[in-house]
Amino acid sequence: MANAYSPPSAAAGEITGSHSVEINENLNKTTEVNSIDDVLERYMSASTPNLLFPFLASLTWIFDSQQNFVNVFSDNPPPWHCTSYTCDFTTPCNLPSNTSWSFSKPRKISIISDFSLECSSPVLHALPASSFYAGCLVGGISLATLADSRLGRKNSLVFSSFIMSLTAVLTAFSPNLAVYALLRFACGFARANVGTSAFVLSSELVSRRHRNRVSILTFIFSTTGFLSLPAIAFLNRAYSWRVLYLYTSIPSLFYSIFLHFFMTESPRWLLLKDKKKEAIETLKKLLPLIETVSFSDLAVTRSDKTESSDLFSAARMLWEKRWALRRLGSIIIVSFGVGMMYYGMPFNLGSLDANLYISVALNAAAELLSAFIVFFLASAVSRRRSMVVLMVVSGGCSLACTAIGGWLAVVVELVAFFGVYTSLSLVMIYNVELFPTCVRNSALAVLRTAVVLGGVAAPALVAAGRRRKLFSFGVFGIVIIFCGLFIVFLPETRGRALSDTMEEEEHKMIHGRNIISSS
Repeated sequence: MANAYSPPSAAAGEITGSHSVEINENLNKTTEVNSIDDVLERYMSASTPNLLFPFLASLTWIFDSQQNFVNVFSDNPPPWHCTSYTCDFTTPCNLPSNTSWSFSKPRKISIISDFSLECSSPVLHALPASSFYAGCLVGGISLATLADSRLGRKNSLVFSSFIMSLTAVLTAFSPNLAVYALLRFACGFARANVGTSAFVLSSELVSRRHRNRVSILTFIFSTTGFLSLPAIAFLNRAYSWRVLYLYTSIPSLFYSIFLHFFMTESPRWLLLKDKKKEAIETLKKLLPLIETVSFSDLAVTRSDKTESSDLFSAARMLWEKRWALRRLGSIIIVSFGVGMMYYGMPFNLGSLDANLYISVALNAAAELLSAFIVFFLASAVSRRRSMVVLMVVSGGCSLACTAIGGWLAVVVELVAFFGVYTSLSLVMIYNVELFPTCVRNSALAVLRTAVVLGGVAAPALVAAGRRRKLFSFGVFGIVIIFCGLFIVFLPETRGRALSDTMEEEEHKMIHGRNIISSS
C-alpha cells in the first residue's frame, strides 16, 4: 500500500553511520490515512481512560513473582539438633547413625526432609529450582509467538496463567523428587509467558499518555508478590511445604478463570488481525464516555503481505528484517547483563559482612522505591542515556564491592541493585516501544528469556565468589558495563507512537534517514 502513510513532520531514526535520529512527539501526527496507533490514540485521548482492565492484567505479576521465588522456602533445608552428648558434627550426614540427631521441626516443612534428601548431593537439592528456570527458558522460546499470532494477548495470558497455577497446585501432591522437579519444570514453562502477556496487554489498553505509568504497575505488583511471599511462608512455618504451594497457587488459579470471563483483548491486536467488530466492542468497554461514537474511521493501515496467523509468523517477521534482528540482538545482550546482576546480587548478599535478613529487606525496599521512581519519571527520561548511565553506575558499584566490606559494602550494593532493577524496568518499556504490535509480544518474550539466562549463570558465579569476591561482584560489574554499551545501537523512543506493522516502522526509519541526508 504505497499511500498507506502520510509523511510525518518529524522522524523516528535508526543508527546510520555515525548519526542517530530521535523520534519525537510530532511523528505521531498524520493527516491522511491513519495507522492503527493514530486511530486508537485519537479515541483513547478523547475520553477518561478505564484503567480497570490494565490493572487486572498487571495483577497477574503478583502470582508470577510468587512462583518465581517459592522454592526459596519450600526447598530450604530445615534445622536439626543433636540428641547425643557425643554429637559435635556440623552436618548430620557425618554422624554414625540417625539416632544421635533429629530435625528441630517437623519433616514436612521442607522437601529436603520430606523426601529424605538431607544427605543427598547438592545437585539434587538444586534440581527443583533448576528445573523451574529451565522450564522458563524453554517456555520463553516455545510460547513467545502465541500472543502475536493465534491466541492474542488475553488468551495467551489466561492460558499461561491457568497452566502455571494448575501445575503449582499439582506440585503440592508430589510423591517424590522426580515428580516434584517435573512439575516445577512445567510450571516454569507456563510462567515464562505470563508476565510478558500481562505487560504487553496492559500497555496496549491505554493511550500513549498513560502507557508508561500503566507499564510500571507490573513492576510494582511484581515487587508486591515478592514481598508477600516471606509473609505467607512465615505464617506457614509450622506447616507442610505443600500448604505453601496451595496458598500461592489456588488464588492464582481462580484469578485465571476470572480473567477468562472478564478481561478484554487488546484493540491493537484485534485491528491488526482485521477483527474490526471486536475492536469496536473493546473500545466501548475501555472508553465508556464515547459509546455513541460510530467509529467509522477505523479503516486502518495494513501490510501489503497479509499477516500470517500461524504459530511462528512473528518469529519469521523478526528474522526477515535486518533492522529488527539488529535491535533484538542488542536487547538480548543488554538483558543478559541485567539479568545476571539482578538475580546474582541478592544471592551474593551472604558474602557481605552484614546481617543477611536486614540486607535482603533493604534490597526489597530498593526494588520498590525503583518501581515508584520509574512510575513517575518514565515518560520524561531518555531511554538510551538513562540506561547507559544506570548500567555503568551499577557495574561500577558492583566492582567497588570487591574491595570494601561491612555496611559500606551493603550501601554500595544497594546502589548497584537499585540501578540494575531500574534498568530492568526501563528495558522492558523500551522493548515495547522498539517493536511493532505484530511482533511485540515475541520480542518481549525473548527479552525475558535473556534475563532468565543471565540469572541461570549467576548462582555459579556466586558460589565461586564466596572465596574471592572478584568472581562474583567483579564479574557482575564487568558484564553489565560491557552489555550496557550495546544500548547505543538502539534508537531513542521516548514520546513516540507505537508502530503496528513492520512496514510502518520501516517508513519511520526511512523518513528519519531522509532528514539526516537533508540536514
